[in-house]
Amino acid sequence: MKWLKRWKTQTLLLLAVIGPGFITANVDNDAGGIYTYSFAGAQFGYKPLFTIIPMTLALIVIQEMSARMGAITGKGLSDLIREEFGLRLTFVMMILLVATNFANVMAEFAGVASSMELFHVSKYLSVPIAAAVVWLIVVKGNYKTVEKVFLTASFFYIAYIIAGVLARPNWNVAALSTLEPPTKASVFRIPGYTYMIIGIMGATIAPWMQFYLQASVVEKGVTERDYKTTRIDILIGSIFAVLVAAFIIIACAATLNKYGHPVIADAADAARALGPLAGKYASLLFGAGLFNASLFAASILPLSTAYTVCEGLGFESGLDKKFSEASVFYWLYTALVGAGAAVILLPRFPLLKMPVLSQVFNGILLPFVLIFMLLLINKSRLMGKHVNSRFFNWVAWGTAGVMIVLSILLVFQ
Repeated sequence: MKWLKRWKTQTLLLLAVIGPGFITANVDNDAGGIYTYSFAGAQFGYKPLFTIIPMTLALIVIQEMSARMGAITGKGLSDLIREEFGLRLTFVMMILLVATNFANVMAEFAGVASSMELFHVSKYLSVPIAAAVVWLIVVKGNYKTVEKVFLTASFFYIAYIIAGVLARPNWNVAALSTLEPPTKASVFRIPGYTYMIIGIMGATIAPWMQFYLQASVVEKGVTERDYKTTRIDILIGSIFAVLVAAFIIIACAATLNKYGHPVIADAADAARALGPLAGKYASLLFGAGLFNASLFAASILPLSTAYTVCEGLGFESGLDKKFSEASVFYWLYTALVGAGAAVILLPRFPLLKMPVLSQVFNGILLPFVLIFMLLLINKSRLMGKHVNSRFFNWVAWGTAGVMIVLSILLVFQ
């Protein structure tokens, strides 16, 4: 029985360190992300899996940078940008982030609507209830309570791993595709390929994540002394998040692409199509996972935006503060949730275009956020001995460079 006792101890220690890093990495597998991965698998089969290994490395490095800055400086990212680069530049960044994040919030409520329609629930009922629930969780809870709710929601992503296995994929082809880089012909000649790569990168490493993670680390009170546990949290969260993304691509490649169903209207359409191809349970798991992901992200994205704007412009923010103590923070959160839900209820709103488009916006904005982060984290005046290593700089600058090149290529295409 010693092995059982040891396993229990290790599990409890693991659960004790999981927090902001795990939540932040996984929440980006949201409605827009799920549709983007589904679209990639349905349209291009196993080929998009080549992004998995470099994406995992980039996500770990970038998330670690955000958390390290928060632990060492005790300040959020937008707070540091304002202090080091001035209010004018910060204000421009805030406008771009609010616009991009609002597109993402709309995508989350679109995910709520389409996932609940799978279970024959009208969007005019599901969306208002979902908006009320996410508002109550954040506004009426404190940091510890909200973190527990978010952690619980994170573990429901296992549904996608199970759905991927139930789809009975060709594991050999999937493994080879993961190791095989794209050809020049596929990048330049296949319609929509570059758009898809930018969408996948934007869905996995979104700009808002860096602001939210750093703010969460600061609010949780993580310091230099106990930062090692946060690094473990980030490592586990990043690997799990990318694994979920890979299994969504695999599930759709093994079914929708294989059986000639390359065009899907949204992530819920992918769930419907999985039914006759992979079995009823795979379809239900995919749909339930979509609802969980949409509700989860509809809570986090407006929260991240409220943190970012309030820190950047010098207003009080934080879940442990009362409404009267951080009124701008809570009112901004309320406005984003309310407006995001309201837009989805409009009769002719283009629900089908929003999810992938929001992820492409993320991908285009990401390099600009990375440049700010790299300039800040390499300042020894701020970080002391905790400035970036050469390897971390190579990975982060490389990621920024690749995204800039892809964005320029997309414009020309």
